[in-house]
Amino acid sequence: MLKMLLPIDGSTACNNAVSQFIELLGWYKEVPEIHLLNVQFPFHGDVSLFVDQESIKQYHLDEGLKDLNKARELLDQAGIAYQYHVVVGDAAKMIVQFATEHACDQIVIGPRGLGTVQGLLLGSVASKLIHLSPIPILLIK
Repeated sequence: MLKMLLPIDGSTACNNAVSQFIELLGWYKEVPEIHLLNVQFPFHGDVSLFVDQESIKQYHLDEGLKDLNKARELLDQAGIAYQYHVVVGDAAKMIVQFATEHACDQIVIGPRGLGTVQGLLLGSVASKLIHLSPIPILLIK
């Protein structure tokens, strides 16, 4: 069974890509194993002086779940099974690391989004992924 990784940032463009991906699932002989991945940016500076590690971890999880909400809703409505994950770090590096560790066959991304600094990151995350990833990338417009 094919394993597909869909990095999700909660942006409208990203959710549109999920909708289009759902329509493309007819291309496959069988529905692939789908993993949704949200990458949260780490806090800069020594936040742990003021906030305990468990609270920081919970904050990243809560924010990640908010970002994943619409994509999960779209897949649920289509009756498509998936797993979801929230990690913290550099978006492109974490996406490639996750895809490699989980032996994903393809990374599916939209043309915009993939980060909280929305306007900036079309080129940066997508092009970093293209350069870093040994795994094929499907860009859905």
